[in-house]
Amino acid sequence: MNALTRKGLRDLWHMRAQALAIALVIAGGVATLVMSQSTLESLTTTRALFYQEGALADLWAPLKRAPDTLLAQLKAIPGVQAVQPRLLAAATLGVAGFDEPARGEVVSLPSEGGQPLLNRVHLTSGRLPGPDAEDEVVLGEAFAQAHGLRVGASLQMILRGHASRVRVVGIGTSPEYVYQSPPGAIFPDFRRYAVLWMNRHAMEKALNMDGAFDNLAFRLQPGARPAAVAMQVDALLARYGGVGAYDRHEQTSARFLEEEMRQLRTMATMFPAIFLGVAAFLVHVVLMRLLGTQREQIGVLKAFGYGNRVLAGHYLGMAAWIALGGALLGLLVGAALGRWLAHVYQEIYRFPFLAYRLSMRAIGLGVGVSLAAAAGGALMALRAAAALPPAEAMRAPAPGHYGPTLLERLGFQRYLSPAARLALRDLERQPARALFTLAGLAMACAVMMVGRFQGDAVENMMNVQLGIAQTHDIEVSFVEPLPRRTVFELAALPGVREAEPLRSAPVRLINGLHSYRTTIEGVPSGARLRRPIDARLRPVRPAGDGVLLTGYLQQMLDLKAGDRVVVQALEGHRRRRAVPVTGFVYETIGARGYMDLEALNRLLGDGDVVSGAVLGVIPGAGPDVYRRLDRRPWVAGVASRLASVRSFYATMGESLLVFTMVAAILGAVINFGVVYNAARISLSERGRELASLRVLGMTRGEVGALLLGQLGLLVAVALPFGLAAGWLLCWVMALGFQSELFRIPVQLTTATYAFAALTVIVASALSALLVYRRIARLDLVAVLKTRE
Repeated sequence: MNALTRKGLRDLWHMRAQALAIALVIAGGVATLVMSQSTLESLTTTRALFYQEGALADLWAPLKRAPDTLLAQLKAIPGVQAVQPRLLAAATLGVAGFDEPARGEVVSLPSEGGQPLLNRVHLTSGRLPGPDAEDEVVLGEAFAQAHGLRVGASLQMILRGHASRVRVVGIGTSPEYVYQSPPGAIFPDFRRYAVLWMNRHAMEKALNMDGAFDNLAFRLQPGARPAAVAMQVDALLARYGGVGAYDRHEQTSARFLEEEMRQLRTMATMFPAIFLGVAAFLVHVVLMRLLGTQREQIGVLKAFGYGNRVLAGHYLGMAAWIALGGALLGLLVGAALGRWLAHVYQEIYRFPFLAYRLSMRAIGLGVGVSLAAAAGGALMALRAAAALPPAEAMRAPAPGHYGPTLLERLGFQRYLSPAARLALRDLERQPARALFTLAGLAMACAVMMVGRFQGDAVENMMNVQLGIAQTHDIEVSFVEPLPRRTVFELAALPGVREAEPLRSAPVRLINGLHSYRTTIEGVPSGARLRRPIDARLRPVRPAGDGVLLTGYLQQMLDLKAGDRVVVQALEGHRRRRAVPVTGFVYETIGARGYMDLEALNRLLGDGDVVSGAVLGVIPGAGPDVYRRLDRRPWVAGVASRLASVRSFYATMGESLLVFTMVAAILGAVINFGVVYNAARISLSERGRELASLRVLGMTRGEVGALLLGQLGLLVAVALPFGLAAGWLLCWVMALGFQSELFRIPVQLTTATYAFAALTVIVASALSALLVYRRIARLDLVAVLKTRE
């Protein structure tokens, strides 16, 4: 061990508390990087393996009814490698001991038994239904776990009006249903929505679909363009009620999973950048102070022949040891958080397995960026040391300027105490350090706001979507569009206080080169239970034959009010019309259009029909209404609005709470690192001055107030900037997370601002307390003997 190495180790030991504070900040950045990067890699690997194992389709084509004889023509389409005909149907499920409505989507399996060619079922227990079995099903794992159901359990199932009791012979999942959200919903509801697989022969009997299918899954040849194949499939299925083929980008489960992974990529970039930027600043400030106190040593070393490169390597090595310590801690914490986050994702996205591992890429990235941050901060400090000639370095630095501050020169000195004037003069003498400290404190406050922001945003989304725009209690969907008078029958049910018709039609909206597949909802004039709203949360009524679009579609299709958009209907007569855009509505979930119910029916050309209804129910009458709806064969499904809200909080609430705690801890780490280092550096620079004041008779409290009052001033000034930076950071995050599936509103509550500010103040107070203990133990004689 050479002399410089021993010197470096001794210096690190002498500044161990400051080094630990910097290492903690670096650890926070590395932990967030490793957590998000390792989880992203694990999800990517797991998705690829599960999609391959389960033979996930490349293209789907729903339709009304087509004969099996059509399969030969479908297989002959250029680019098609394989076709899987299926039956899909909505069902109502009854579970013993569960009074709320449960919906199910029943998927057919080959009549001869065995796995389908595409979208295979991954069994976690049990077996597939037998070839001739009519009462056997495979139940989705999520629903089975939510209700504690095992192989051998039985369910009451109503399928297109046919009530039967089915037996669970297997429990499993499929790559087609990794994300299991009910139709029209954004969040999963494992207690009220299930996926089931049943023998196709049994479904044909229940649905009266002998020798026919209503859904197709395609595997495409390598290099085939999904859009080109979809056009030919749509042309062939148009006469059979096809509603438009779509690829994985538009398949619900695959889309949600891809959006989640995109958000992870954003988090893997944003949070580590904040932490490591603060760490680079702290390394810079600490080394600048160290180089300032070691001017004479640097001069002597240069005089004895040590060059700038050797000295730079010496101080860079000290920064590297701090960075490596923080990186190691960050790797350990990040791996633990990554494993926890992967477990959370596995609860939401129903993978049967999770290939989680901490890859060498994530480790290398974490160590690399921490070393780069430390080196960047050190190099800024070393530039000043390299420029010092040996003779000048061995002289004491010129004394600083101690004149009146700008406030004093403006006449405010009469309002400032001596301690306040000392603090302001010290800040004005070193403005760059003060600005960096303010920036670090502001970032700490901003990070904590981000942790609370997600909860605020989701709360706002739920309140707006399920509290203002939708005020119904129950939504009823029909097997197929029925005459509007059907709603009067629902309104007459005991316990129903109000009923409104609803028409939801699949369409493709086209504006020039832009197009988007979505739905248009027809709402009656004077609707109260379900209505579009504007950005000010006021109800908006569709006018004439025009269409109202969500704000996201305005951007996606490049439209403005007054433009005409082409509406291509994907059901019924499949009419194509250009309709005026009369305005835009505010919605955070989904991207759809709204029209007057009568205008939509005229556009579709199939009479005065509705596809469902929304009901207002008398309090306490819900269970009775559910039972009466179950007896109606034309009811495909029943959904409870309040149940959807409860399901969300049960599914997502825990993860949001933990994320908020993690962000608060990381923000407090940044705050502690910034405040503690600033206080320690000020103490080391002003130790002789403070000791002199103690000798002159000032108490420990008065001396502490001189030093810590300056930090308190910085914290007070930083808080407004931190709150503003937090809002801006939340806005950037919301912009990065925006998609057609959902948009996160930048809505921050007073509690979020208060939480962030209070955490900064508490962390600053703890840091100040640690420094005050050192002030109390100040060795007056030793400090007064120092030359500085």
